[in-house]
Amino acid sequence: MYGAMKVSVGVPLKLAFRPWVEGLENVPADGPAILASNHLSFSDSFFLPAVLDRKVTFIAKAEYFTTPGVKGRMTAAFFKGVGQLPVDRSGARGAGEAAIRSGVEVLERGELFGIYPEGTRSPDGRLYRGKPGGLARVALATGAPVIPVAMIDTEKIQPPGKVMPKLMRPGIRIGEPLDFSRYQGMEHDRFVLRAVTDEVMYEIMKLSGQEYVDIYASAAKRRIAEAAKAERQAQKAREKEHSGAK
Repeated sequence: MYGAMKVSVGVPLKLAFRPWVEGLENVPADGPAILASNHLSFSDSFFLPAVLDRKVTFIAKAEYFTTPGVKGRMTAAFFKGVGQLPVDRSGARGAGEAAIRSGVEVLERGELFGIYPEGTRSPDGRLYRGKPGGLARVALATGAPVIPVAMIDTEKIQPPGKVMPKLMRPGIRIGEPLDFSRYQGMEHDRFVLRAVTDEVMYEIMKLSGQEYVDIYASAAKRRIAEAAKAERQAQKAREKEHSGAK
């Protein structure tokens, strides 16, 4: 099914958007490797596999696979076809362990495993602090090299609130593999996990040219949502005050 999806989805995607790529030679022709990418858009998980000859397996939230009805079944088939694995995020700790197990299994089969260290899409195009629990633990548990990847301008193709995508050329820069064998067996040391994650994020920052923000993207999203809520409440208060003045 992956091969069929690569032809039916990947080929039209490349023809329509013509993504440019640098560093394809850094992806090994065989053997396990981790592709650690920034995350700007829902489309990142489609553009990256479209330009690679090898299959890439990402993890995706379980809701994509469990929605009922015809549309739900079609969505589940699509995500399975493009190489996504379901992970239940209802419990943070359980979800993290499930993601790690999934990554290890993919790499033990000698395949490519794709992961977004930020944990969620950037809310504003900047690069946020990487979460150490997934990427670093999978890398140290398997010994697989980590290949930093920068997705460029994918967030401009379909900004929030826009239904129709904008036809433009996104970019993909693939960096040289990073070897963390010096930390082998230390996957439960939180200082080591943070050091590995920060090194990968630094390489992604150099490739992408993004401004780095030293907080988690999930925290930034909460702040944005809280600020928007406060603004709505303030607007209602102003409107109420204005109505009372009349």
